[in-house]
Amino acid sequence: MSEHPAPVEPSIGIGVVHLFGKLGPTGDHSRQKRDIKRAVENAEFMGVQVVTVAVLGHKADIGFMALHADLWELRDFQTALSKAGLDIVDSYVSLTELSEYAAGLPEETKQARLYPQLPPEGKPAWCFYPMSKRRNPEQNWYELPFERRRELMYEHGATGRTFAGRVLQLITGSTGIDDYEWGVTLFCTHPDDLKEVVYTMRYDVASARYAEFGPFYTGMVAPIDEVLNQLL
Repeated sequence: MSEHPAPVEPSIGIGVVHLFGKLGPTGDHSRQKRDIKRAVENAEFMGVQVVTVAVLGHKADIGFMALHADLWELRDFQTALSKAGLDIVDSYVSLTELSEYAAGLPEETKQARLYPQLPPEGKPAWCFYPMSKRRNPEQNWYELPFERRRELMYEHGATGRTFAGRVLQLITGSTGIDDYEWGVTLFCTHPDDLKEVVYTMRYDVASARYAEFGPFYTGMVAPIDEVLNQLL
């Protein structure tokens, strides 16, 4: 990796980038496999957590969720993937964070949100989507009093906790950083868990009345060798 300027780090939490790429239809696949694998291994050597996903559907072939405190390390990883011949067709940038409604959470839970260790074992079904809160007339989340917003988020969180053990959810903040306000990453035991948790939670008022969703990416988490062997 080339040397880069002084680290650019959040004051709390770590940086997260989701990268979605397409592989060329022709070319030296053995070289591309080698170079993509090397990009992942070099990033991990530098302390970057890399989650590798075989993406289903036309939007991408392969996805990477990379986490590190220094945004330059994430940029180095993205550059290495591009040099390996991967066409980055979509991306999302965010930071781990604690919600303003998280004051009463146990310290262990706070640390898991700020400094997650991914991927979780036994949860290969994966999806990512961005979301924001609405600002429509009569549906403006940011005009609600804090106590009402906290009440609605507690209700939303209670629904999510009914999926404990089946679903691990990481919500990262992207206000002022990317097109939406949050990124939501789900790791599940079975693919229908993905569908059920999102469907169930959309009935909560915080979601049904105030949430806007971006595109969904879905796939299977596996080590880089296994993913590349399936794709190339």
